[in-house]
Amino acid sequence: MKRSTKIITIISVFFLVIAIVITARTMIGNHFKKKFSKRPPPGIIVTEVVKQEFAEKLETFGTAISSKSETFKIRKNDVVGELNLKDKVKKGDLILNLKSGNVVAPFDGVLGYTGLTEDIFVSDNIFIITLDDNSTIFSDIKVPESYAPFIKKGLPVEARVSSYKDKVFLGEIDFISSRINADTRSLLARIKINNNNLELLSGSLLEITVKFNLRDSLSVPDTSIMMEGEKSYIYTVSDENIANKTEVQIGLRGDSKVEILSGINEGDQIVAEGLKKVRPKGKIKPIKN
Repeated sequence: MKRSTKIITIISVFFLVIAIVITARTMIGNHFKKKFSKRPPPGIIVTEVVKQEFAEKLETFGTAISSKSETFKIRKNDVVGELNLKDKVKKGDLILNLKSGNVVAPFDGVLGYTGLTEDIFVSDNIFIITLDDNSTIFSDIKVPESYAPFIKKGLPVEARVSSYKDKVFLGEIDFISSRINADTRSLLARIKINNNNLELLSGSLLEITVKFNLRDSLSVPDTSIMMEGEKSYIYTVSDENIANKTEVQIGLRGDSKVEILSGINEGDQIVAEGLKKVRPKGKIKPIKN
């Protein structure tokens, strides 16, 4: 009897120890779980929804044309004294002294010449002087028939040339033909570019972008957009710094910006970068962009 009681006591103590160990481990686990669950919210870059100009674009090519050009054919034996040409002339300036009559600039412009190498000079006895007014550059472009209803006089134009890779030359549509060319199914238009610094040269190949259907729309960074299937989402940020997943309808993309047609309002705070750190309904620490 005493032996049985002793065994029962030992078993009870054993289970009591196990229970104490389990309880202690649970309490310690809950303590650390509670401690580490209080991690600070992640720092996330946010920005404000603003309005920005968006436009559809027609991209094409054209050749630079001087606003005015003049060509003078000169005979070598007609030149008085040494040949000494200026780079630039004003209207009325003397270009060249000739026995048959002086050559005077009919307008402001830049001088050029061809046929001055020795062999051509001697054999032909003729060289050519050109005068170009490049202060305004024109270019004729062909607009596909499908774009014809959108192209209007005065629409903004951007032009680029290979010699100035990072520079954009601004211009506008100056003239539009009244009919579609039946052979090319295109509409002829002329663009005009201000070239006061004379950086564009006549004959240059221009990469031309015509902007049309211009409008001011809501704009967000392209890094703020989440795509799920055919739907687009953005994280909006509440006054309590809670991130809410919001469906939006997007329009055009360009220059690292996306046009928003519906779903958010101007002035809303949204997550701009770091989408992977954000959880729906989760709290964040906003960092102003």
